[in-house]
Amino acid sequence: MDPLLISVAFILGFLVRQVGLPPLVGFLAAGFVLNGLGFEGGETLQTFADLGVTLLLFSIGLKLDLKSLAKPEVWAGASLHMAITVAVFSVGVFGLGMAGLPFFVDLTFPLAILVAFALSFSSTVFAVKILEEKGEMGAMHGRVYIGILIMQDIFAVVFLTFSLGKLPSPWALLIPVALWGLKPILYRLMDRSGHGELLLMFGLFAALVTGAGGFELVGLKADLGALILGVLLAGHAKSSELAKTLMGFKELLLVGFFLTIGLAGVPTMASVGVAALLVAVVPLKVALFYILLTRFKLRARSSLLSSLCLANYSEFGLIVAAVGASQGWLEPEWLVIIALALSATLVIASPLNTAADALYRKYRDRLRKFETDTRHPDDQPIDPVGATIGVFGMGRIGTMVYDFMREKYGNTVVGFDFNAAKVKAHCEAGRRVVFGDPTDPDFWPRIKRQGGQVRMALLTMPKHQANLAAAKHLVEVDFPGMIASTAFFDDHVAELKEAGVEAAFNFYNQAGLGFAEHAWEVLEGPTTEESKS
Repeated sequence: MDPLLISVAFILGFLVRQVGLPPLVGFLAAGFVLNGLGFEGGETLQTFADLGVTLLLFSIGLKLDLKSLAKPEVWAGASLHMAITVAVFSVGVFGLGMAGLPFFVDLTFPLAILVAFALSFSSTVFAVKILEEKGEMGAMHGRVYIGILIMQDIFAVVFLTFSLGKLPSPWALLIPVALWGLKPILYRLMDRSGHGELLLMFGLFAALVTGAGGFELVGLKADLGALILGVLLAGHAKSSELAKTLMGFKELLLVGFFLTIGLAGVPTMASVGVAALLVAVVPLKVALFYILLTRFKLRARSSLLSSLCLANYSEFGLIVAAVGASQGWLEPEWLVIIALALSATLVIASPLNTAADALYRKYRDRLRKFETDTRHPDDQPIDPVGATIGVFGMGRIGTMVYDFMREKYGNTVVGFDFNAAKVKAHCEAGRRVVFGDPTDPDFWPRIKRQGGQVRMALLTMPKHQANLAAAKHLVEVDFPGMIASTAFFDDHVAELKEAGVEAAFNFYNQAGLGFAEHAWEVLEGPTTEESKS
């Protein structure tokens, strides 16, 4: 790969990271800078971008609970939002054409609908990146908007199938049977692939060959195949490990995706003006999502976080525009316009999502006016009565902490997690674990109102940002007890202590110490016993 491309991408990604924005904002900017320098991405970079999106969808599938798509707030929310957005935007686009605005003037009403359809999507890549960074894939709002995005992806696949005039092969009807037969074989291969580079190669084989390649063979979208293969493997015990193994490789390839957006074309003043107009109507998409989700009984915070993460245009909008341009329906400049609008909305949405909880706290009273009288059954029912020690984040580390503390302090130890499936599994195993999100500004006041007397908070969530946010909320509500947290790096330990954590432990350092103590006890144990006898 060209050294100039790598250098510009790294420098701008590094610079935006220093001001608190996700590196993807820098990568988008790098694409436009490289475009201005006359750099052309070429087939190699496009291949990287396509592979990155394919692996992203495969990773989503590995973490997807299909039951979530059947929930009304997901399938009905996505469908209603797209229908209303397309109807309103198509009228607006056609009206701008009637008014004689550049690029709009040549659009017939059917083409106005096509443009509105392209603008109705939200970015899957952006949403998953934000969720992964904040550790909120399993949270209520995370499950909702991932479900909505997958529904949008399905709509896109249907459009691409019929718009290209290429119907799937009759062999596509055999896919369910093929998947049923492949499942035990793939599970066996996954079992025997170990934990290193072979597991990585298995993931690439499953996503790119079996999934993407297999679906392309029968005339279906490759990305859909990767997503479905991920879902097929989601029930395996090593699915989480596979997702983590693929993460670094996927992240690298996705850099190519963000760069290709900036390299899509050279913007003119007219195209910049139209893109700015498209950016200006994004708040309408956000408001519509918020209203719909609150109608489906989600709390104000869950609805707001979901809506803000969807406050952008999508890479699928570019794909729809590309199809329109290739068929001669749209002028090629629409690709540049949508690329500019997409890039701008991602840049705006990044700090918005970072500040989502601060915005919620500031406008909480106004936002709550949209809540329904009844609450969604999955939106954080909390029962902490009698709790004196709270373990927040019931993953592997949190489970070990919980078991140790319960052995010492009994049933006054309560675990908290925002992943409903994980909570259910722990309850079935006999642990006292309740559904709750400690990064939620409403969480601690709700505990106080319901009689919670937690005096020790142990933060064991897998993402540093989640532990940091929880610690800040604890300090804000004048939590009277001790706050302790796990961390994975020394700079994270410093940040946690600065936020008010009294005891922050570098997990890797402490794990080494624990191993050494265990080895010493095993070595010295027999000698000690013999001396006693």
